[in-house]
Order: sequence, then C-alpha cells, then structure tokens
Amino acid sequence: MIIGELTETYPPMQDGVGRVCWAYCNELEAQGHTAYYIAPEDPAHSRIDGLNTILYKGLQIPGQNYRLGVPDWSIDFRREITKIPFDVLHIHSPFLSARVALEIQKEHPQIPIIATFHSKYYDDAFKITHSKAISSGIVNLVLSVYNKCDAVWAVNNETAEVLRAYGYQGVIDIAPNGTNVYDIDYEKAYETRARLGIPEGKPVLLFVGQISRKKNIHSVLQAAALLKKEGLDFTLLLAGEGPDRSNLEKLAGDLDIRDRTGFLGFIRNGDELHSLYALADLFVFPSIYDNAPMVVREAAVNGTPSVLVRGSCSAEGIEDGVNGFLCENTPEDIARAIREGLPRAQEAGVAARNTIPKPWNEIITDVVHKYEELIERKRA
Repeated sequence: MIIGELTETYPPMQDGVGRVCWAYCNELEAQGHTAYYIAPEDPAHSRIDGLNTILYKGLQIPGQNYRLGVPDWSIDFRREITKIPFDVLHIHSPFLSARVALEIQKEHPQIPIIATFHSKYYDDAFKITHSKAISSGIVNLVLSVYNKCDAVWAVNNETAEVLRAYGYQGVIDIAPNGTNVYDIDYEKAYETRARLGIPEGKPVLLFVGQISRKKNIHSVLQAAALLKKEGLDFTLLLAGEGPDRSNLEKLAGDLDIRDRTGFLGFIRNGDELHSLYALADLFVFPSIYDNAPMVVREAAVNGTPSVLVRGSCSAEGIEDGVNGFLCENTPEDIARAIREGLPRAQEAGVAARNTIPKPWNEIITDVVHKYEELIERKRA
C-alpha cells in the first residue's frame, strides 16, 4: 500500500501527535508499505533521512511552538503530491493538512480518508483566544472535517468520549498509540544522574512535555513546594520547551524550590531522554489536557510509574497503586500521591513496564488490517 500520513508538525519540532505520525511511517515502511509524512516544512531544519516526506510552506505562529501550514502557497508540493497513487490517507490533525487530504479525495474518490482524534481542540483554542464563541467555532470546524471522513479513530476510550462531547455522532474506532519496548540502560541513567549532580539514592521526580500551564505544571511545582515544607528531599526535573517556561521558572523561585528544580530544555537525543526516564523514581504528569500521552508509555518502558489525575484521559489503563498512582487535580493530592508512591515506585514500575506499553509493530499490524478493509469498502 501507499499511505499518506498528514499532520501539522515536522521533526525535530514535534509534539506527541507528530511523534505518532512518525512512528506510523517508520513501522509501515518496516512492514513493506510506502508511507509519506506530509506536513508544513520548517526552513530551520533539513529533511530527515530515511523518512519519505512531502512538505509544504509554513508560517511560525507567534508565541507558539507550531507552524501554520499553507499548502496553497506551495506549487512544488501540489505538483509532487498529485503524482503519488495513494491507497489511503490518514489525517492526524483536522486543519489545513486535512484539507489537503480532502482535496486529493475529491480528485480520486476511491481513496478512503481516516481521521484520528488526538487533541482537545477546544482547550487549545480557548488558551489562545480566551473566547468561548471562537473555540466552539473551531470545534464545529473540526467536526465538519470528521463528518467528511470515511472512518474516525480515537486513541483510547476516554478520548472518544471527548469527541462525543464535542458533538460527533458517527462510529468511533479505537486505535491506541504504541511504544517499542527495549532493555533499560541503567549505566546511561547512572551517567546522567552523575552529570546532573544528583546524589545516588536521592528521589527524582520527572516531567517531560511542553512547558505550558495547560499541562498543569504549576500544580506540580506547588506540590513540590509542599513536599519540601514536609522535609522530603528530592530533585524535580522538567524536560521540554514551551511558551510558559519563563513564568514557571519564576514560580519555582517564588515557591522557594528553585534549588530542587531543573529546567532541562528540549531533549533532542533519544538516548538522553530515555536515561532521564530510567533514573526517575516517579513520572509526574497530572495533565488533564492530554489524551493518550506517549511520555507515560515511554516512562513505563523504562520501569518508571506515573502520577496521573484520576479520571483524566491520560490515566486510562492505570490501576492505582499497581502500575501507577492516581490523584485528584490539586497540589495537595499530587503531593500525597508522590509521598505515598515513592516507597512503592520500584514495584509499580515493574508492573507499568509489563502492562502499559504495546509495541508499534502490533499496533500497525492492526492498523494495516483496518486500512485494507476501508480500501475494499470504498472501492466497492
């Protein structure tokens, strides 16, 4: 098969959705198919070797880590994409990349389009515009795209319920995200601990993701301040970049935990990132924005259990005290979950590694079957 995977970010400036799209392309190629990563280009970075890409013009969105793709400005892109005999198109973002897919289908009606619902678009829009009317309008735009697709998928059951709450009434299939399992590199983790100057035996709390208030990082910092007042010795590491980094660094100072907190920036090296997961005792991720975060799975691969908000989309599949720790969405209860979780982290980490990750080859094998069924149905 020849598959187009469409999203709004291109490596190395990737969010979780972009990383899922990249994983789809890599595993589809490994299984003998041809997959194209279709997204806005970033002139600051060259194309990634070994990844079939079709890129179009993009503009930086002020104050954001994203680019706005403008496919109509890209004559070369239009020329290139019309030459490819796609069997199926899979959109991972319902905006301008989705428009590209719908235009291709208009010319070639036999090509099915799948849309995966990854993100809470109302929350994204409201954070930028502070307008309920505009945010609701964007949700309606998203629904109009999904209603034109041949299949709609969600990454877990809780995420499907979010899409239902938006007003989508069609069939929703579940297509979870994967994570490849590998041996934990304890030696690299030990080297990273030493490089960061963290004494052996000192508890390490870790957050990985966009440094944004929508990820609830301010609550993590407030919980850390409570733990410090209780006399708990620890180091809190935050890996990532984002629009709120300077404000959150100031908050750490105001809470008197700057000496316990390390803002590491965006970690481009995969081995270095995995060493952070491996050295951490707990992965603290109380986001109520994320749906099926890759980072929780990556932490589990490295034997690190997560602290997650009970009832959130991120917490689906977590059994409290068994393969992770659940809390209410308050600094006080996040602190409680950390305090109670640290003595049990090693055992819960083993359970997390055994129950949470599902290899990408298994995920994509299922995806390929779904693609084939849609192609046959569309052609019939």
